Amino acid sequence: MRELTRSNDLVWLSWLTSLLADAGIEAHLLDAHMSVLEGSIAAIPRRVMVADEDYDEAARLMAAGKEPVP
Repeated sequence: MRELTRSNDLVWLSWLTSLLADAGIEAHLLDAHMSVLEGSIAAIPRRVMVADEDYDEAARLMAAGKEPVP
């Protein structure tokens, strides 16, 4: 498993995991429970992990999703 990204933005994380799932890439969200325990101070970002063999494609999809639409 490799870390694809980390964030406290729940909407963006939801979008990213959905994007990856649509591409057939299984993503695991780590630290979700720790983030809830620490409250709303956003001290512990959630990590998105993907399989080593899916990392390059997942990174490409994530980068393409960040590009502005012309």
